[in-house]
Amino acid sequence: MNHRTRTGLKVGAITASAAVCGSLALALPAQAAVPTDTEPLRDAVTVEGVMEHLEEFQEIAEANGGNRAAGTSGHEASVDYIESQLEAAGYTTTRQEFTYERTNFTGTSLSRTSPDPDVQYTLGVDYFPMDFTGGGTVSAPVTAVDVNLAGDRSSTSGCESSDFAGFPAGNIALIQRGSCDFAVKAANALAAQASGVIIFNQGNVVPGDDRLGLFGGTLGSIIDPDLPVVSAPFALGEEWVNTPGLEMTLSVQITIEEVTTENIWADTSGRADRTVVVGGHLDSVAEGPGINDNGSGTAAILETAIQMAELGIEPENRVRFAFWSGEEDGLIGSSYYVSQLPKKELKGTAVNLNFDMIGSVNAVNFIYDGDGDALGVAGPNGSGTIEGVFEDFFESESEPFEPTDFDGRSDYFGFIEAGIPAGGLFTGAEGIKSAEQAAVFGGTAGVAYDPCYHAACDTLANIDEDTLALMSDAVAHSTLVFAETSSAVNGTGKGKALGQFKPDFKGHQAIR
Repeated sequence: MNHRTRTGLKVGAITASAAVCGSLALALPAQAAVPTDTEPLRDAVTVEGVMEHLEEFQEIAEANGGNRAAGTSGHEASVDYIESQLEAAGYTTTRQEFTYERTNFTGTSLSRTSPDPDVQYTLGVDYFPMDFTGGGTVSAPVTAVDVNLAGDRSSTSGCESSDFAGFPAGNIALIQRGSCDFAVKAANALAAQASGVIIFNQGNVVPGDDRLGLFGGTLGSIIDPDLPVVSAPFALGEEWVNTPGLEMTLSVQITIEEVTTENIWADTSGRADRTVVVGGHLDSVAEGPGINDNGSGTAAILETAIQMAELGIEPENRVRFAFWSGEEDGLIGSSYYVSQLPKKELKGTAVNLNFDMIGSVNAVNFIYDGDGDALGVAGPNGSGTIEGVFEDFFESESEPFEPTDFDGRSDYFGFIEAGIPAGGLFTGAEGIKSAEQAAVFGGTAGVAYDPCYHAACDTLANIDEDTLALMSDAVAHSTLVFAETSSAVNGTGKGKALGQFKPDFKGHQAIR
Protein backbone atom coordinates (compact mmCIF):
# COMPACT_ATOMS: atom_id res chain seq x y z
CA MET A 1 0.00 0.00 0.00
CA ASN A 2 1.24 3.39 -0.92
CA HIS A 3 2.41 5.71 1.77
CA ARG A 4 5.16 7.60 0.00
CA THR A 5 4.06 8.80 -3.39
CA ARG A 6 7.31 10.51 -4.32
CA THR A 7 6.71 10.93 -8.00
CA GLY A 8 7.07 13.33 -10.88
CA LEU A 9 5.19 11.92 -13.84
CA LYS A 10 6.64 11.37 -17.26
CA VAL A 11 4.08 9.36 -19.21
CA GLY A 12 2.39 9.49 -22.55
CA ALA A 13 -0.37 11.95 -23.34
CA ILE A 14 -3.85 11.16 -22.11
CA THR A 15 -6.08 9.92 -24.86
CA ALA A 16 -9.07 12.07 -25.69
CA SER A 17 -11.29 8.98 -25.52
CA ALA A 18 -10.51 8.62 -21.83
CA ALA A 19 -11.92 12.02 -21.04
CA VAL A 20 -15.45 11.10 -20.04
CA CYS A 21 -16.91 8.13 -18.22
CA GLY A 22 -20.48 7.29 -19.03
CA SER A 23 -23.05 5.04 -17.38
CA LEU A 24 -21.54 1.79 -16.18
CA ALA A 25 -23.32 -1.52 -16.43
CA LEU A 26 -22.84 -4.15 -13.79
CA ALA A 27 -24.89 -6.71 -11.99
CA LEU A 28 -26.51 -5.93 -8.72
CA PRO A 29 -26.14 -9.15 -6.70
CA ALA A 30 -29.27 -8.54 -4.61
CA GLN A 31 -31.36 -8.57 -7.78
CA ALA A 32 -29.90 -11.76 -9.23
CA ALA A 33 -32.57 -14.41 -9.74
CA VAL A 34 -30.31 -17.20 -8.45
CA PRO A 35 -27.57 -16.52 -5.89
CA THR A 36 -24.08 -17.27 -7.17
CA ASP A 37 -22.65 -20.45 -5.68
CA THR A 38 -19.04 -19.52 -4.89
CA GLU A 39 -18.27 -22.49 -2.66
CA PRO A 40 -16.44 -24.61 -5.29
CA LEU A 41 -14.13 -21.71 -6.12
CA ARG A 42 -13.58 -20.84 -2.46
CA ASP A 43 -12.72 -24.47 -1.76
CA ALA A 44 -10.24 -24.48 -4.64
CA VAL A 45 -8.53 -21.25 -3.56
CA THR A 46 -6.57 -22.55 -0.58
CA VAL A 47 -4.21 -20.69 1.69
CA GLU A 48 -1.59 -23.29 0.81
CA GLY A 49 -1.86 -22.32 -2.84
CA VAL A 50 -1.65 -18.62 -2.03
CA MET A 51 1.36 -19.20 0.22
CA GLU A 52 3.19 -20.97 -2.61
CA HIS A 53 3.03 -17.76 -4.61
CA LEU A 54 4.28 -15.78 -1.61
CA GLU A 55 7.19 -18.17 -1.25
CA GLU A 56 8.08 -17.44 -4.87
CA PHE A 57 7.91 -13.70 -4.25
CA GLN A 58 10.19 -14.12 -1.24
CA GLU A 59 12.73 -16.06 -3.30
CA ILE A 60 12.56 -13.47 -6.06
CA ALA A 61 13.27 -10.66 -3.59
CA GLU A 62 16.17 -12.54 -2.01
CA ALA A 63 17.71 -13.07 -5.44
CA ASN A 64 17.28 -9.42 -6.43
CA GLY A 65 18.65 -7.17 -3.72
CA GLY A 66 15.93 -7.84 -1.15
CA ASN A 67 12.99 -6.14 -2.87
CA ARG A 68 10.57 -6.17 -5.80
CA ALA A 69 10.30 -2.42 -6.35
CA ALA A 70 9.09 -1.00 -9.66
CA GLY A 71 11.84 -0.65 -12.23
CA THR A 72 14.06 -3.27 -10.60
CA SER A 73 15.02 -6.81 -11.55
CA GLY A 74 12.94 -8.04 -8.62
CA HIS A 75 9.79 -6.54 -10.05
CA GLU A 76 10.58 -7.78 -13.53
CA ALA A 77 11.04 -11.30 -12.15
CA SER A 78 7.70 -10.96 -10.34
CA VAL A 79 5.99 -10.00 -13.61
CA ASP A 80 7.63 -12.99 -15.32
CA TYR A 81 6.32 -15.26 -12.57
CA ILE A 82 2.77 -13.90 -12.84
CA GLU A 83 2.91 -14.29 -16.61
CA SER A 84 4.16 -17.88 -16.45
CA GLN A 85 1.47 -18.89 -13.95
CA LEU A 86 -1.36 -17.29 -15.90
CA GLU A 87 -0.24 -18.68 -19.24
CA ALA A 88 0.16 -22.14 -17.74
CA ALA A 89 -3.48 -21.85 -16.64
CA GLY A 90 -4.51 -21.04 -20.22
CA TYR A 91 -4.75 -17.26 -20.14
CA THR A 92 -3.36 -14.81 -22.66
CA THR A 93 -1.49 -12.04 -20.87
CA THR A 94 -1.00 -8.37 -21.74
CA ARG A 95 1.88 -6.21 -20.56
CA GLN A 96 1.56 -2.41 -20.46
CA GLU A 97 4.81 -0.47 -20.22
CA PHE A 98 5.08 3.07 -18.88
CA THR A 99 7.77 5.46 -17.69
CA TYR A 100 7.82 7.99 -14.87
CA GLU A 101 10.26 9.88 -12.70
CA ARG A 102 10.81 8.75 -9.13
CA THR A 103 12.21 10.94 -6.40
CA ASN A 104 14.44 9.03 -4.01
CA PHE A 105 15.57 10.25 -0.62
CA THR A 106 19.34 9.95 -0.35
CA GLY A 107 19.70 11.53 3.04
CA THR A 108 17.53 13.25 5.64
CA SER A 109 18.03 14.67 9.10
CA LEU A 110 16.14 16.73 11.65
CA SER A 111 17.64 18.21 14.80
CA ARG A 112 16.89 20.77 17.49
CA THR A 113 19.74 23.23 17.76
CA SER A 114 18.22 25.59 20.36
CA PRO A 115 17.52 25.66 23.22
CA ASP A 116 20.27 23.46 24.64
CA PRO A 117 20.85 20.59 24.66
CA ASP A 118 20.81 19.70 20.98
CA VAL A 119 18.48 16.82 20.03
CA GLN A 120 18.81 14.53 17.01
CA TYR A 121 15.51 13.11 15.73
CA THR A 122 15.05 9.67 14.15
CA LEU A 123 13.80 9.17 10.60
CA GLY A 124 10.73 6.94 10.53
CA VAL A 125 10.06 7.47 14.23
CA ASP A 126 10.07 11.23 14.80
CA TYR A 127 9.65 12.55 11.27
CA PHE A 128 9.23 11.48 7.66
CA PRO A 129 9.59 13.39 4.35
CA MET A 130 6.31 14.19 2.65
CA ASP A 131 5.90 12.75 -0.82
CA PHE A 132 6.84 15.37 -3.42
CA THR A 133 8.86 17.34 -0.89
CA GLY A 134 11.54 19.63 -2.21
CA GLY A 135 15.16 19.19 -1.18
CA GLY A 136 17.58 21.30 0.76
CA THR A 137 19.04 22.05 4.17
CA VAL A 138 17.68 24.85 6.36
CA SER A 139 18.62 26.03 9.85
CA ALA A 140 16.14 28.50 11.28
CA PRO A 141 13.81 29.41 14.13
CA VAL A 142 10.50 27.53 14.18
CA THR A 143 7.18 29.38 14.18
CA ALA A 144 3.88 27.63 14.96
CA VAL A 145 0.99 28.54 12.64
CA ASP A 146 -2.54 28.81 14.06
CA VAL A 147 -2.41 25.50 15.98
CA ASN A 148 -5.02 24.19 18.42
CA LEU A 149 -3.81 21.87 21.16
CA ALA A 150 -6.94 22.04 23.34
CA GLY A 151 -10.30 20.29 23.39
CA ASP A 152 -11.06 18.32 20.25
CA ARG A 153 -7.98 19.87 18.62
CA SER A 154 -10.03 20.98 15.64
CA SER A 155 -7.54 22.64 13.35
CA THR A 156 -7.42 24.73 10.20
CA SER A 157 -3.72 25.39 10.73
CA GLY A 158 -2.10 26.71 7.58
CA CYS A 159 -5.23 26.45 5.47
CA GLU A 160 -5.59 30.20 4.92
CA SER A 161 -2.97 32.71 3.88
CA SER A 162 -4.15 34.84 6.79
CA ASP A 163 -2.85 32.16 9.17
CA PHE A 164 0.64 33.38 8.26
CA ALA A 165 0.07 37.04 9.08
CA GLY A 166 3.27 38.27 10.70
CA PHE A 167 5.14 35.05 9.91
CA PRO A 168 8.90 35.78 9.96
CA ALA A 169 10.36 35.20 6.50
CA GLY A 170 12.93 32.44 6.49
CA ASN A 171 11.56 30.60 9.51
CA ILE A 172 10.46 26.96 9.51
CA ALA A 173 6.66 26.72 9.63
CA LEU A 174 5.23 24.32 12.23
CA ILE A 175 1.72 23.39 11.06
CA GLN A 176 -0.93 21.10 12.53
CA ARG A 177 -2.72 18.55 10.38
CA GLY A 178 -6.42 19.14 9.72
CA SER A 179 -9.16 20.60 7.46
CA CYS A 180 -7.28 21.08 4.20
CA ASP A 181 -4.83 19.25 1.97
CA PHE A 182 -1.17 19.14 2.93
CA ALA A 183 -0.38 20.82 -0.39
CA VAL A 184 -2.48 23.85 0.60
CA LYS A 185 -0.63 24.20 3.89
CA ALA A 186 2.77 23.92 2.20
CA ALA A 187 1.85 26.36 -0.58
CA ASN A 188 0.65 28.94 1.95
CA ALA A 189 3.86 28.49 3.92
CA LEU A 190 5.89 29.00 0.76
CA ALA A 191 3.96 32.17 -0.03
CA ALA A 192 4.83 33.41 3.47
CA GLN A 193 8.51 32.76 2.65
CA ALA A 194 8.96 29.81 5.01
CA SER A 195 12.27 28.00 4.48
CA GLY A 196 10.87 24.63 5.52
CA VAL A 197 7.65 23.01 6.73
CA ILE A 198 6.87 20.52 9.49
CA ILE A 199 3.28 19.20 9.58
CA PHE A 200 2.52 17.38 12.81
CA ASN A 201 -0.41 15.05 13.38
CA GLN A 202 -3.68 16.57 14.55
CA GLY A 203 -4.03 14.78 17.89
CA ASN A 204 -7.73 13.98 17.59
CA VAL A 205 -9.65 10.71 17.25
CA VAL A 206 -10.77 9.61 13.80
CA PRO A 207 -12.13 6.03 13.46
CA GLY A 208 -9.90 3.95 11.23
CA ASP A 209 -7.13 6.54 11.12
CA ASP A 210 -4.16 7.35 13.34
CA ARG A 211 -4.20 11.07 14.17
CA LEU A 212 -1.58 10.81 16.92
CA GLY A 213 1.47 8.97 15.61
CA LEU A 214 3.86 9.57 12.75
CA PHE A 215 2.01 9.56 9.44
CA GLY A 216 2.84 9.60 5.76
CA GLY A 217 1.36 12.12 3.37
CA THR A 218 1.73 13.54 -0.07
CA LEU A 219 1.77 17.00 -1.58
CA GLY A 220 0.59 15.57 -4.89
CA SER A 221 3.23 17.49 -6.79
CA ILE A 222 6.36 19.41 -5.86
CA ILE A 223 5.34 22.76 -4.35
CA ASP A 224 8.87 24.12 -4.65
CA PRO A 225 12.07 22.17 -5.41
CA ASP A 226 13.86 23.97 -2.57
CA LEU A 227 11.18 23.64 0.13
CA PRO A 228 11.67 20.61 2.42
CA VAL A 229 8.41 19.35 3.95
CA VAL A 230 8.20 16.61 6.59
CA SER A 231 5.55 15.09 8.87
CA ALA A 232 5.80 14.42 12.61
CA PRO A 233 3.69 12.83 15.39
CA PHE A 234 1.37 14.92 17.51
CA ALA A 235 3.34 14.58 20.76
CA LEU A 236 6.47 16.04 19.20
CA GLY A 237 4.52 18.82 17.52
CA GLU A 238 2.92 19.71 20.84
CA GLU A 239 6.35 19.74 22.49
CA TRP A 240 7.80 21.97 19.79
CA VAL A 241 4.89 24.43 19.97
CA ASN A 242 5.54 24.77 23.70
CA THR A 243 9.33 25.22 23.39
CA PRO A 244 10.29 28.92 23.53
CA GLY A 245 13.21 29.91 21.32
CA LEU A 246 13.01 26.71 19.27
CA GLU A 247 15.45 26.49 16.39
CA MET A 248 15.89 23.46 14.15
CA THR A 249 17.95 22.16 11.25
CA LEU A 250 15.99 20.29 8.60
CA SER A 251 17.70 18.52 5.72
CA VAL A 252 16.11 16.54 2.89
CA GLN A 253 18.38 15.32 0.10
CA ILE A 254 16.80 13.83 -3.02
CA THR A 255 17.72 12.41 -6.40
CA ILE A 256 15.44 11.79 -9.37
CA GLU A 257 15.59 8.65 -11.50
CA GLU A 258 13.65 7.57 -14.55
CA VAL A 259 11.72 4.34 -14.02
CA THR A 260 10.41 2.12 -16.79
CA THR A 261 8.10 -0.66 -15.62
CA GLU A 262 4.90 -2.43 -16.60
CA ASN A 263 1.46 -3.62 -15.56
CA ILE A 264 0.31 -7.10 -16.51
CA TRP A 265 -3.20 -8.53 -16.79
CA ALA A 266 -5.20 -11.44 -18.18
CA ASP A 267 -8.88 -11.79 -19.10
CA THR A 268 -11.50 -14.47 -18.78
CA SER A 269 -14.24 -14.91 -21.32
CA GLY A 270 -17.50 -13.03 -20.78
CA ARG A 271 -19.18 -9.74 -21.56
CA ALA A 272 -16.55 -7.07 -22.14
CA ASP A 273 -19.14 -4.35 -21.55
CA ARG A 274 -19.37 -5.50 -17.91
CA THR A 275 -15.70 -6.03 -17.16
CA VAL A 276 -14.82 -6.68 -13.54
CA VAL A 277 -11.26 -5.49 -12.86
CA VAL A 278 -9.78 -7.44 -9.96
CA GLY A 279 -6.47 -5.80 -9.12
CA GLY A 280 -3.64 -5.29 -6.70
CA HIS A 281 -0.13 -3.89 -6.89
CA LEU A 282 2.78 -6.21 -7.56
CA ASP A 283 5.59 -3.82 -6.65
CA SER A 284 7.14 -3.56 -3.20
CA VAL A 285 8.96 -0.67 -1.59
CA ALA A 286 12.74 -0.61 -1.95
CA GLU A 287 13.18 -1.38 1.75
CA GLY A 288 11.87 -4.95 1.66
CA PRO A 289 10.32 -7.87 -0.25
CA GLY A 290 6.73 -6.71 0.27
CA ILE A 291 5.19 -10.05 1.14
CA ASN A 292 2.16 -8.59 2.90
CA ASP A 293 2.37 -5.29 0.97
CA ASN A 294 1.33 -6.44 -1.50
CA GLY A 295 2.37 -9.99 -2.17
CA SER A 296 -0.68 -11.06 -0.17
CA GLY A 297 -3.25 -9.36 -2.38
CA THR A 298 -1.62 -10.28 -5.68
CA ALA A 299 -1.05 -13.90 -4.62
CA ALA A 300 -4.74 -14.28 -3.73
CA ILE A 301 -5.78 -12.70 -7.04
CA LEU A 302 -3.41 -14.98 -8.95
CA GLU A 303 -4.66 -18.11 -7.20
CA THR A 304 -8.27 -17.08 -7.86
CA ALA A 305 -7.48 -16.69 -11.57
CA ILE A 306 -5.75 -20.06 -11.71
CA GLN A 307 -8.56 -21.90 -9.95
CA MET A 308 -11.27 -20.28 -12.06
CA ALA A 309 -9.48 -21.68 -15.10
CA GLU A 310 -8.96 -25.07 -13.46
CA LEU A 311 -12.68 -25.31 -12.67
CA GLY A 312 -13.58 -24.32 -16.22
CA ILE A 313 -15.62 -21.34 -15.07
CA GLU A 314 -16.83 -19.24 -17.99
CA PRO A 315 -18.35 -16.18 -16.32
CA GLU A 316 -21.13 -14.05 -17.70
CA ASN A 317 -19.03 -10.90 -17.26
CA ARG A 318 -15.39 -10.66 -18.25
CA VAL A 319 -12.95 -10.64 -15.35
CA ARG A 320 -9.65 -8.85 -15.83
CA PHE A 321 -7.04 -9.99 -13.31
CA ALA A 322 -4.64 -7.05 -13.07
CA PHE A 323 -1.28 -6.67 -11.38
CA TRP A 324 -0.19 -3.04 -11.14
CA SER A 325 3.27 -1.51 -10.92
CA GLY A 326 4.37 1.83 -9.52
CA GLU A 327 1.79 1.83 -6.71
CA GLU A 328 4.40 2.57 -4.07
CA ASP A 329 5.53 5.58 -6.09
CA GLY A 330 2.09 7.14 -6.40
CA LEU A 331 -0.48 4.69 -7.80
CA ILE A 332 1.21 5.22 -11.14
CA GLY A 333 0.40 1.96 -12.92
CA SER A 334 -3.30 1.74 -12.12
CA SER A 335 -3.88 5.42 -12.83
CA TYR A 336 -2.02 5.07 -16.12
CA TYR A 337 -4.13 2.05 -17.02
CA VAL A 338 -7.39 3.92 -16.46
CA SER A 339 -6.15 7.01 -18.31
CA GLN A 340 -5.31 4.96 -21.39
CA LEU A 341 -8.61 3.08 -21.69
CA PRO A 342 -10.57 3.86 -24.86
CA LYS A 343 -13.98 5.35 -24.15
CA LYS A 344 -15.79 2.10 -24.94
CA GLU A 345 -13.65 0.10 -22.51
CA LEU A 346 -13.92 2.79 -19.88
CA LYS A 347 -17.71 2.68 -20.07
CA GLY A 348 -17.53 -1.11 -20.08
CA THR A 349 -15.59 -1.29 -16.81
CA ALA A 350 -18.28 -2.26 -14.34
CA VAL A 351 -16.36 -2.34 -11.05
CA ASN A 352 -12.89 -2.43 -9.60
CA LEU A 353 -12.14 -4.81 -6.74
CA ASN A 354 -8.90 -3.84 -5.02
CA PHE A 355 -6.92 -6.13 -2.70
CA ASP A 356 -3.94 -4.52 -1.00
CA MET A 357 -2.48 -6.01 2.21
CA ILE A 358 -4.74 -8.89 3.25
CA GLY A 359 -2.49 -10.91 5.56
CA SER A 360 -1.49 -8.51 8.36
CA VAL A 361 -0.28 -10.18 11.54
CA ASN A 362 -2.33 -7.91 13.84
CA ALA A 363 -5.25 -7.68 11.49
CA VAL A 364 -8.64 -6.03 11.36
CA ASN A 365 -11.03 -7.12 8.62
CA PHE A 366 -11.46 -3.75 6.95
CA ILE A 367 -13.94 -3.16 4.10
CA TYR A 368 -13.86 0.04 2.09
CA ASP A 369 -16.85 2.18 3.08
CA GLY A 370 -18.39 2.32 -0.37
CA ASP A 371 -21.58 4.14 0.53
CA GLY A 372 -19.89 6.49 2.99
CA ASP A 373 -22.48 5.86 5.70
CA ALA A 374 -19.86 5.08 8.33
CA LEU A 375 -16.99 7.44 7.57
CA GLY A 376 -18.56 10.08 5.35
CA VAL A 377 -16.66 9.60 2.06
CA ALA A 378 -18.51 7.52 -0.51
CA GLY A 379 -17.24 5.97 -3.70
CA PRO A 380 -19.06 6.34 -7.02
CA ASN A 381 -22.61 4.99 -7.26
CA GLY A 382 -22.48 1.22 -6.93
CA SER A 383 -19.60 1.19 -4.47
CA GLY A 384 -22.07 0.57 -1.67
CA THR A 385 -23.23 -2.57 -3.46
CA ILE A 386 -19.64 -3.84 -3.46
CA GLU A 387 -19.35 -3.08 0.24
CA GLY A 388 -22.53 -5.06 0.82
CA VAL A 389 -21.14 -8.13 -0.91
CA PHE A 390 -18.19 -8.16 1.48
CA GLU A 391 -20.40 -7.52 4.50
CA ASP A 392 -22.64 -10.42 3.53
CA PHE A 393 -19.62 -12.65 3.11
CA PHE A 394 -18.19 -11.92 6.54
CA GLU A 395 -21.60 -12.31 8.13
CA SER A 396 -22.02 -15.70 6.45
CA GLU A 397 -18.67 -16.73 7.92
CA SER A 398 -19.58 -15.30 11.36
CA GLU A 399 -16.54 -13.05 11.12
CA PRO A 400 -16.41 -9.43 12.33
CA PHE A 401 -15.61 -6.54 10.01
CA GLU A 402 -15.08 -2.80 10.18
CA PRO A 403 -15.34 -0.03 7.56
CA THR A 404 -12.31 1.85 6.30
CA ASP A 405 -12.61 4.97 4.20
CA PHE A 406 -11.69 5.83 0.63
CA ASP A 407 -8.57 7.79 1.58
CA GLY A 408 -6.97 7.34 -1.83
CA ARG A 409 -4.07 5.23 -0.62
CA SER A 410 -4.41 2.34 -3.04
CA ASP A 411 -5.07 1.48 -6.65
CA TYR A 412 -8.83 1.95 -6.62
CA PHE A 413 -8.10 5.69 -6.76
CA GLY A 414 -7.84 6.01 -10.54
CA PHE A 415 -11.08 4.06 -10.93
CA ILE A 416 -13.16 6.11 -8.50
CA GLU A 417 -11.76 9.27 -10.11
CA ALA A 418 -13.22 7.92 -13.35
CA GLY A 419 -16.63 7.37 -11.76
CA ILE A 420 -16.20 3.58 -11.68
CA PRO A 421 -17.63 1.80 -8.62
CA ALA A 422 -14.90 0.31 -6.48
CA GLY A 423 -14.34 -1.57 -3.26
CA GLY A 424 -12.07 -4.03 -1.61
CA LEU A 425 -10.41 -5.35 1.50
CA PHE A 426 -7.53 -4.31 3.71
CA THR A 427 -6.21 -5.80 6.96
CA GLY A 428 -4.22 -2.80 8.18
CA ALA A 429 -0.85 -1.11 7.75
CA GLU A 430 0.90 1.30 10.11
CA GLY A 431 -2.25 2.25 12.03
CA ILE A 432 -2.42 1.23 15.68
CA LYS A 433 -4.92 -1.39 16.83
CA SER A 434 -7.24 -0.06 19.51
CA ALA A 435 -8.30 -1.92 22.63
CA GLU A 436 -11.82 -2.13 21.20
CA GLN A 437 -10.51 -3.68 17.98
CA ALA A 438 -8.36 -6.15 19.90
CA ALA A 439 -11.43 -7.24 21.87
CA VAL A 440 -13.29 -7.95 18.62
CA PHE A 441 -10.58 -9.18 16.26
CA GLY A 442 -7.97 -10.50 18.66
CA GLY A 443 -4.34 -9.48 18.42
CA THR A 444 -2.53 -6.82 20.42
CA ALA A 445 -3.83 -3.36 21.26
CA GLY A 446 -1.36 -0.50 20.98
CA VAL A 447 0.60 -2.22 18.20
CA ALA A 448 0.49 -1.57 14.46
CA TYR A 449 -1.74 -3.78 12.35
CA ASP A 450 1.40 -4.56 10.34
CA PRO A 451 4.54 -3.84 12.40
CA CYS A 452 6.69 -4.54 9.32
CA TYR A 453 4.87 -2.13 7.03
CA HIS A 454 7.30 -0.79 4.41
CA ALA A 455 10.24 -2.47 6.14
CA ALA A 456 12.78 -5.19 5.47
CA CYS A 457 10.91 -7.54 7.82
CA ASP A 458 7.88 -7.71 5.50
CA THR A 459 8.75 -11.32 4.75
CA LEU A 460 6.90 -14.64 4.89
CA ALA A 461 7.11 -14.36 8.68
CA ASN A 462 4.95 -11.22 8.40
CA ILE A 463 1.86 -13.11 7.24
CA ASP A 464 -0.99 -14.37 9.42
CA GLU A 465 -2.20 -17.43 7.53
CA ASP A 466 -5.62 -17.53 9.20
CA THR A 467 -6.28 -13.95 8.12
CA LEU A 468 -4.93 -14.66 4.64
CA ALA A 469 -7.16 -17.74 4.33
CA LEU A 470 -10.29 -15.77 5.22
CA MET A 471 -9.41 -12.90 2.92
CA SER A 472 -8.51 -15.20 0.03
CA ASP A 473 -11.96 -16.75 0.32
CA ALA A 474 -13.41 -13.24 0.20
CA VAL A 475 -11.37 -12.46 -2.94
CA ALA A 476 -12.65 -15.59 -4.67
CA HIS A 477 -16.23 -15.02 -3.51
CA SER A 478 -16.49 -11.38 -4.57
CA THR A 479 -14.77 -12.02 -7.90
CA LEU A 480 -17.25 -14.69 -8.86
CA VAL A 481 -20.30 -12.83 -7.54
CA PHE A 482 -19.58 -9.85 -9.76
CA ALA A 483 -18.52 -12.06 -12.66
CA GLU A 484 -21.88 -13.84 -12.67
CA THR A 485 -24.41 -11.11 -11.93
CA SER A 486 -26.59 -9.52 -14.56
CA SER A 487 -28.56 -6.48 -13.35
CA ALA A 488 -27.28 -2.92 -13.48
CA VAL A 489 -25.28 -0.72 -11.17
CA ASN A 490 -24.58 2.73 -12.55
CA GLY A 491 -21.41 4.66 -11.98
CA THR A 492 -21.52 8.39 -11.49
CA GLY A 493 -20.87 9.15 -15.14
CA LYS A 494 -18.97 12.22 -14.02
CA GLY A 495 -15.44 10.92 -13.80
CA LYS A 496 -12.70 12.13 -16.09
CA ALA A 497 -10.60 8.95 -15.92
CA LEU A 498 -7.44 10.98 -15.47
CA GLY A 499 -6.51 9.95 -11.96
CA GLN A 500 -2.92 10.85 -11.16
CA PHE A 501 -2.53 12.43 -14.57
CA LYS A 502 -4.84 15.42 -14.13
CA PRO A 503 -2.83 18.61 -14.52
CA ASP A 504 -4.32 19.98 -11.30
CA PHE A 505 -4.07 16.72 -9.35
CA LYS A 506 -3.14 17.43 -5.76
CA GLY A 507 -2.44 13.90 -4.74
CA HIS A 508 -4.21 10.92 -3.37
CA GLN A 509 -3.72 10.77 0.35
CA ALA A 510 -3.56 14.56 0.49
CA ILE A 511 -5.72 13.86 3.50
CA ARG A 512 -6.84 16.49 5.92
